[in-house]
Amino acid sequence: MPERQAHRPAVFEREVLIRFGHCDPAGIVFFPQYLVLFNYLVEDWMDQGLKLGYAHFIDHRRIGLPTVSLHCDFTAPSRMGEHVTMGLAVHRLGRKSITLDLWCRLGDEQRVKARQVLVTTQLDRMEAVDIPADLRAAIDRGHPAVG
Repeated sequence: MPERQAHRPAVFEREVLIRFGHCDPAGIVFFPQYLVLFNYLVEDWMDQGLKLGYAHFIDHRRIGLPTVSLHCDFTAPSRMGEHVTMGLAVHRLGRKSITLDLWCRLGDEQRVKARQVLVTTQLDRMEAVDIPADLRAAIDRGHPAVG
């Protein structure tokens, strides 16, 4: 199946409290923590947005979504105690890969934006596989934003 651009991607967003453990001694989010927060966001998207169960994919179906490409722009700091909005939208859906646009913002102020490519992988063989039909169908259907 050829790659295609999403027509109007569904947006999945949720509010996240910036905690002490996310921050460096300067009191701002230590940049690798954003990657952890983005991974939590993908898990929540699979669970709440797509209604497929991230843990089920990993533990029972042995399908993983490792990152093969990642580009981030850090445009403003986030501080402990802030309630930021983390979000994602599917940029491209390929045969074996999903390209996501991810962001963190406070109100209208962008803090971080990223583009991440995930590859569906059979974990026991550690090889790329076609995106499972139910995952592709859930992404194609799209879901309204979840808070």
